[in-house]
Amino acid sequence: MTGEIIQAIGNSKKSAMNIKGETVIVKKTAEEVFTFFIDLHNFKKIMPDTIQKFEVDGNSFLFGLPGMPEIRLVLTKKTEFSNITLGAASSKLPFTLAADISVLSEKNTEVTLNFEGDFNPMMTMMIKKPLTKFVETLSENISKL
Repeated sequence: MTGEIIQAIGNSKKSAMNIKGETVIVKKTAEEVFTFFIDLHNFKKIMPDTIQKFEVDGNSFLFGLPGMPEIRLVLTKKTEFSNITLGAASSKLPFTLAADISVLSEKNTEVTLNFEGDFNPMMTMMIKKPLTKFVETLSENISKL
């Protein structure tokens, strides 16, 4: 019983943070976009210009940006031609970054990035603005593919 109460209190201190990127149109088929995303090396092409480190290791990659700790993302889910989801390798900052892929026409595909995380209010205040900028930059760079 006590464990349940402590867990409930701990959970109440965290709140969901959702950041939805702008939906962008890529002049490629959904299959081409999906194939681009499942090759994790390609994520370097959509990272901000200020990236300081980028290393792929199997089904994950590590990246570093100025003023932020290095982050390892792991490919956690892929639904053929419609979704790629990456999750944080560390349980200290639990979050996912999903790319939702939708067919518009034979050679036009919509991509929307969705960031979801559970953070305490102080952490949310500190990271919401830089994370929003990060998702915006990724979305903008995806539109240039």
